[in-house]
Amino acid sequence: MRIGLIGTGRIGSFHAGVLARHPEVESLVLADVDAGRAAGVAGALGAAGALGAEAAPDVTALFAHALDAVVIASATAAHAELIARAAGAGIPTFCEKPIALDVPGTRTALAAVAEAGTELQLGFMRRFDAGYRAAREAVRSGRLGRLHTVRAATSDPEPPPAAYLPLSGGLFRDCLVHDFDIVRWVTGREVVEVYATGSDAGPAMFREAGDVSTAAALLTLDDGTLVTATATRRNGAGYDVRMELAGDRDQIAVGLDDRTPLTSVEPRGPAAPGKPWPGFLERFAPAYEAELDAFVRLVRGEAPNPCDGREALEALRIAEACERSRRERRPVRVRESGSV
Repeated sequence: MRIGLIGTGRIGSFHAGVLARHPEVESLVLADVDAGRAAGVAGALGAAGALGAEAAPDVTALFAHALDAVVIASATAAHAELIARAAGAGIPTFCEKPIALDVPGTRTALAAVAEAGTELQLGFMRRFDAGYRAAREAVRSGRLGRLHTVRAATSDPEPPPAAYLPLSGGLFRDCLVHDFDIVRWVTGREVVEVYATGSDAGPAMFREAGDVSTAAALLTLDDGTLVTATATRRNGAGYDVRMELAGDRDQIAVGLDDRTPLTSVEPRGPAAPGKPWPGFLERFAPAYEAELDAFVRLVRGEAPNPCDGREALEALRIAEACERSRRERRPVRVRESGSV
């Protein structure tokens, strides 16, 4: 199988390494707006013993190859156009979230995929994490009884570069969208209403970008379950992603282990973690590998699509409703005009 990979930044380089090790992938063609960076990644893969990794001078040259699939890990602004281009060429595509930063752009890309009859898998890697999968099974099996409360949290150790913020879509679309997707996937329910707020306290770059550095949202699911989702760009203890689910029979937690950057101050509480999670690549490395393996199996016709583009649209609707709620300081129905 020959796979084209567009974007060789941090996550793209990681994906290239995973694909280069996959037994069903025979060769990789890499492209980036910085052609030198793509060449460097291809060279590093070759030096590490990976066969058949080459760099194309640009995306047009990449698409000129006979590709079996495309992986998109480029800047967000290019996602929708690249998805449509791959669809037009009849090539199955994996794309990092989001498809686009707004609903119309997302729908346009999805329409191109539907018209071409190709596959589009989105990169919501938490669906492939062992803890979240176990939580989903616990909810679906009835082990927790009636689910009444969910608490989700995403805390980055360091903020992104200031230049990234105006292009990110904001904390709800860029970061909390993962929580919105995984809430839907784990519970099997839809979010019907949100009430969100945020704080731009901290570095001035958040205020200058019209963004917030910390956010919180209260989500109401269609069966009455209440969900709190919080995020922050700067958590000094380390990278912290967790979910707690409480029912009338039992309560469980995802992301609670000996590397969780959380210290108990109780006299008999657990000790502080010796090696807290430093970032998302370390925390979710097995999940990233599993999602790309699922994509390879999808392309080979061995498995169904585990996360198609319509899932990204639903998560984005929730994020847009949260952003509207923050701006207007009121509860917002997800299906309100303007958020769909």
